[in-house]
Amino acid sequence: MEAEWPADLVSRARVHAALGEPARLAIVDRLVLGDASPGELGRELGMPSNLLSHHVKLLGQAGLVERSRSEGDARRTYLRLRVAALTGLVPSEARLANRVVFVCSRNSARSQLAAALWTKRSGVPSASAGTRPAAAVHPLAVATAEAHGLSLTRARTHHIDDVARPDDLVVAVCDNAHEELPPADRLHWSVSDPAAVDTLDAFDLAYRDLADRVERLAPAVRIPG
Repeated sequence: MEAEWPADLVSRARVHAALGEPARLAIVDRLVLGDASPGELGRELGMPSNLLSHHVKLLGQAGLVERSRSEGDARRTYLRLRVAALTGLVPSEARLANRVVFVCSRNSARSQLAAALWTKRSGVPSASAGTRPAAAVHPLAVATAEAHGLSLTRARTHHIDDVARPDDLVVAVCDNAHEELPPADRLHWSVSDPAAVDTLDAFDLAYRDLADRVERLAPAVRIPG
């Protein structure tokens, strides 16, 4: 008679099986650092769409990957890693950059919080900018930062054209900014816009999403030399 294994053991075995194939492990390695559309993943990994779809389906069944609809172009979907399904996964390849620049459309909330979190976590310099910057940082972003021991009271908004340098690692922290910027070697975090809901809870949720992503990316970024 076949043994009946505990559900958590079966779930863990499914994750191990999903990661036991180089193409699927490459997909997970890429999603550790940021989200990507299936098309973007296919181009980066040199994988045809039918094969990518097959591997993404298996990763989804193992609870490793989920999809979200773009807040910008609603026809697009983005794949994101379900970090809870993994423990201690660190990217195998370091990203070399003199500075990390976090970008969202308005530069009033997500990019500001991400830069503040990064400064606390990493010695690599950081900045933030927007593709269509607002006049000022959102008051609820300032309040959320303060609630978590950070300060945005002196933060100002800036356009990406006035901030970005060729040697920056750019991280788009919203779908609109990622889709508005020209194609480039950057990372994308599909973080929901808290200003669309405009509550402290929404801003706190965005903060926690950003904090988790910063914690994953920080060990993988090094200053050249």
